[in-house]
Amino acid sequence: MPDPVLTPLGELAGRLRGAGYAVLGAPDVARWSGVPLAQLQALSEQWSDLPPDNYLRDGGHYRRRRHASYRIDGEQVSAMPHRAHWQSVDYNALHGGLERWFEPINPALSASPPWLSLLRALGGAASALRGLQPWFAEAHQFRIDTTDGIGRPTPEGAHRDGVDLVAVFLVARAGIKGGETRVFDADGPAGIRFTLTEPWSLMLLDDARVIHESTPIQPLEAAHVGHRDTLVVTLRRGGFQDPPR
Repeated sequence: MPDPVLTPLGELAGRLRGAGYAVLGAPDVARWSGVPLAQLQALSEQWSDLPPDNYLRDGGHYRRRRHASYRIDGEQVSAMPHRAHWQSVDYNALHGGLERWFEPINPALSASPPWLSLLRALGGAASALRGLQPWFAEAHQFRIDTTDGIGRPTPEGAHRDGVDLVAVFLVARAGIKGGETRVFDADGPAGIRFTLTEPWSLMLLDDARVIHESTPIQPLEAAHVGHRDTLVVTLRRGGFQDPPR
């Protein structure tokens, strides 16, 4: 499993503009967000009670998740009324066109200072990439497990999300192998592959420039269920993705 090449914190904006992606190690995520690493690690407990994703069209039972939406305008982060997650088939061939009503993220977590600081930092990264403006963010807590013998972090395959910035925080890996991240130029064959293994490391993607996927996970021991926990946040200018009316 190749390790990612980490981006020095001072080179984050330039790396995103130049390569279309960047990876920060956990200590730099703490510095970048202003959240002490111990507080980030304490958030990981919030992944233990995620309800099943009942919308999987491949018939699997390997994904659990919660969802919430926010408007980020500079230092101001506003939680939005709970809404369905929707993508067009152009961006998600498997689940596109479907209004998916996931259980909301715990309100106490959603309003906690560390959580809000992460969202503010992501808003700053998006504005550094696209210009200062409000951002419409969707946050997803994911647990992919090996209940079915295999778990698919991206069952839709290599894809874009139809947003401006995609953030993938690795929260935890336990008892698994696989889960390799692959990032490719959207308009060419160039790509890179690596495996996020450090809790609270972060991958940032310019969604217009690159497509991405993660390979399936399998248990290290057949008799034990393993899992991979992530926090995925997407930021989009101009408004949320909504179905045509």
